[in-house]
Amino acid sequence: MPLHGARAAALLAWVNSTKVCPDPLDDLSQLQDCSVFIRIINKIHRSEEGESVLEQPLPERISFIRGFLQKHCKHKSAAESLVSAQKLLEGEELALAKVAVLLLYHTSMSCKSPGDWNEFDYKTQVELALILRFVLDNEESLNENLETFLQRKAPPPSSSASSSSSEEHSPLLSLPHRREVRFLELQGIASSSGTNNPVPLCSVLSGPPSSPVGDVMQTPQFQLRRLKKQLAAERENRDELEVELAENRKLITEKDAQISMMQQRIDRLALLNEKQAADQLEPKEMEELREKNESLLLRLHEALKQCQDLKTEKGQMDRKINQLSEENGELSFKLREIASHMVQLQEALNELSEEHNVALAQSQEKQGQLEGELRAALQDKKCSEEKIEILQGKISLLEDQLAKLRDSSAQEKGEVMGDILKLEELKQEVSSLAAKGAELQATVLRLEEEKQQREAALQSERGRFEEEKQQLGNLVANLQNSLSESHRARERLEQDLRAREVEAAA
Repeated sequence: MPLHGARAAALLAWVNSTKVCPDPLDDLSQLQDCSVFIRIINKIHRSEEGESVLEQPLPERISFIRGFLQKHCKHKSAAESLVSAQKLLEGEELALAKVAVLLLYHTSMSCKSPGDWNEFDYKTQVELALILRFVLDNEESLNENLETFLQRKAPPPSSSASSSSSEEHSPLLSLPHRREVRFLELQGIASSSGTNNPVPLCSVLSGPPSSPVGDVMQTPQFQLRRLKKQLAAERENRDELEVELAENRKLITEKDAQISMMQQRIDRLALLNEKQAADQLEPKEMEELREKNESLLLRLHEALKQCQDLKTEKGQMDRKINQLSEENGELSFKLREIASHMVQLQEALNELSEEHNVALAQSQEKQGQLEGELRAALQDKKCSEEKIEILQGKISLLEDQLAKLRDSSAQEKGEVMGDILKLEELKQEVSSLAAKGAELQATVLRLEEEKQQREAALQSERGRFEEEKQQLGNLVANLQNSLSESHRARERLEQDLRAREVEAAA
């Protein structure tokens, strides 16, 4: 089954956007030597560990790529079975597309910011957003669903994924007066997570995300997944440092044992020297023994100095490890706190959405009634105006006839009186219709005023909801900045520790 054309084109556009190859690619089959994937991995980690792999045969390149994916995917066994080495050797486009999807997802989790995606056209952004959203919602079942998603249409999502997606993409319209306190509480949490001078939430973000990919990356689900991934990397770094510390401790223990053995040998030689002196040895033998003793003492002093240096390094490393452990504990606590309040925030947004939907339905129903009444009143007013025009025409006609009849003979007086009465009745009817028209005019004005007030109220509610949405985005940004600052501090400590280890080894 062929690949989904739009998704394959979007993946190819993303690969070209990394600028790791001199000429843009125009087909996924051009990725079959896997060199582009290795350069993307080097760019993600800002290292050159894969440069030597580029000079090796294709099987070694594929092994390097699969090893990277197994290390950084959520489930290592799933990544191993998801990308087939044999199909990559054969250059199958579906297998190449899978690798591109996983690297796209890992890159977006690692370093991409929403503004970086504006280089793509809107259609490409929509497809990339669909891919990121699919991996995010199907991380537990990529083996079953990714091939179908890349070949045709995405399979029906699971109940939990569907529920999460519908919640996050539902129209988050506002009824803000019910949830303002929650945002004030979360603003305090964001300011205590690493910023000394908290900025008001509504002053940071100027509006909603500017691209479909940005919309996905700004969801609480994506932000929480990114924070968990970064914390896992921090824990892995700490474990590696602890292994290095254990090795250094073992080295120090071995040095202590060597020093102890040398001290024992010196003690034995000193006893032997005393015994030989008592036996009045020959001067030549005494001189040789003294030289050997001085040599051993010199080596002992050197070993003691080296041991002291190692103990000093050990103390420094112990302090660094303790500091890193404390920072890791703080990060873990912050992550749990963030996750808890993310859940609360999502619940608040869901309640706001439900309440707004109810209020919007009621408002639309009321507006429909007002518009119906307004149409009926306008119709009645129009009918009354037409009747008034007809009656005024009749009155004019009768007045002309009466003027003529007054000039006629007396015998027609009875008929004239009848026309006058008929005329008076018409004037009364005109007056009644005019009064009714005035009432209808007042009703029309009242209904139009009510309609304008209703529309103004709805517009006000939408504005307040957008303000709270900006506050939510600012909260997520503050939390992300806090974790990034902690991560940079951790990296500086690790670099310092590695430099001291290199000095100690030298």
